[in-house]
Amino acid sequence: MTLDKIFYGFVRMFFKILLTLYNRLSVKWMERLPKDKNMIVASNHCSNLDPLVVGVAFPRRLRYFAKEELFRPFLFGKIIRILGAVPVSRADSSTAAAALKGLLRFLEEGRDVLIFPEGARSSDGKLQPLEGGVGLIASHSKVAILPVFIKGSYDAMPPGAFMVKPRKITVIFGKSIPFDPEIHKGKEGREKIMEELANSLCALESQAL
Repeated sequence: MTLDKIFYGFVRMFFKILLTLYNRLSVKWMERLPKDKNMIVASNHCSNLDPLVVGVAFPRRLRYFAKEELFRPFLFGKIIRILGAVPVSRADSSTAAAALKGLLRFLEEGRDVLIFPEGARSSDGKLQPLEGGVGLIASHSKVAILPVFIKGSYDAMPPGAFMVKPRKITVIFGKSIPFDPEIHKGKEGREKIMEELANSLCALESQAL
């Protein structure tokens, strides 16, 4: 085991214990995670805590792109970088295109990637309409999507907050959406992927209430 993996394991376990004690973090699975298949982990997003929460709840190391502002606080930026985050500028379209290619490269390498399909944090903690990027990535990579819903991170650290409150956080991993080359091909297929993902996230949101 490399030093990098050891350090990652230590950081992940430390924050998992911290979130469990401070935010009573609980993790629920609707089905067992396949050991031999990488996944596109698609989560709702309403707090800067979300990448950290999903990163410690998911048993394998995730790769994901996060807005560069999250890396400015040195300690938090260091933590999410260790947990797999890569900075990207939302204002730079060329950087965004490179990020898309980067996610596809991670998937081709057999890694798990984390995506927030709403595109930005929810302003009220409720699930927002999804953007189509996940469908595009899934259609190119042929990798299954794992829907995730986080409940409580908005109450613990809403947009604009700088401190984390001791509010309970629950992470629910839903049933995966496998890529079907017959159903999910072309533009209509991508729209079908997004429809299935939206329905799954809405069901998880209702379950979390």
